[in-house]
Amino acid sequence: MAAYGRSYASVEETLRRARIFAANLAHINSVNSNPANTWKASVNKLTDRTNEEIAMLKGYHRGMSRSLHSFRDLPRVDVNVSALPDSVDWRKHSFSVVSAVKDQSACGSCWAFSTSETMESAVAIASGKLLTFSEQQLVDCAPNPQHCGGTGGCSGSVQEVAMNYSKLAGITTEASYPYNARTGQCRTDKIKVVATIDGYVKLPSNDYNALMNAVATVGPIAISVAASWDSYSEGIFNGDCGWVVDHAVQLVGYGSENGQGYWIVRNSWGPDWGESGYIRIAREADASKVECGTDDHPEDGDGCDGGPSTIQVCGKCAILSDSSYPTGAKLKQ
Repeated sequence: MAAYGRSYASVEETLRRARIFAANLAHINSVNSNPANTWKASVNKLTDRTNEEIAMLKGYHRGMSRSLHSFRDLPRVDVNVSALPDSVDWRKHSFSVVSAVKDQSACGSCWAFSTSETMESAVAIASGKLLTFSEQQLVDCAPNPQHCGGTGGCSGSVQEVAMNYSKLAGITTEASYPYNARTGQCRTDKIKVVATIDGYVKLPSNDYNALMNAVATVGPIAISVAASWDSYSEGIFNGDCGWVVDHAVQLVGYGSENGQGYWIVRNSWGPDWGESGYIRIAREADASKVECGTDDHPEDGDGCDGGPSTIQVCGKCAILSDSSYPTGAKLKQ
């Protein structure tokens, strides 16, 4: 309570939160006492939160919408990943192409953050100028009539919906349309278009080589994951995420440490979470080592109305399940 400025409305609520904290602390201690783990957990701003409250920090989102038309779906092709660099980190590019870590707060807008961050990077790579785009524009204005990943706004959506909208409406800055962590009416008067895209590419689902190739040769990628990692503090996360994909984030690179590969993932829970807002997720040595599982709740993330009841997802934390990036990104002339 002292560390994070917590105050509760009653003694009963304080005791309830103390019980939640104690249960989460027991989990943290269990993680840190297991020598098989290559990561550490710690008390953080989420340790007194319920599973339902933590779910609000995700958005019950997947990002892959099976019935949503994509502008360009790449076919599955052979990629020679051995020719790719051993490590890639777009945070260390020769000029800035990754903006500061953001915080979505208690709004299921991860899909908007994943999209805006990836469009920021695409525009920066193309133009040499890094701008901070508005997530609130997407939350308020991007229509989601098929209910892909949710009903829209803070109730969840998918990156493809956001990129479809951005292609048509253009992109404004955070300064013009500030984030307020609530779903509101679309304020077209706040949309001063500074950049555009002409569509997006969706990578083949569960394709290890395609994702490595894209993040190495294109730039940061919008991805979707099973985000059971709220107590993560540092290291290479090799914990059990399950297979229910419920969060959208940004992949900014990959590497290895002491023989263990990892993906570098930017979260949207603020810079005071994880490794300065990032998490490194265990990466298999090659495509033949990838594990897969069944997401039996696609309605909590990926599914659009009328979608399948189960889907296969692959990679640690289902990191290969759905990946996309914008095309034709540029500053408005």
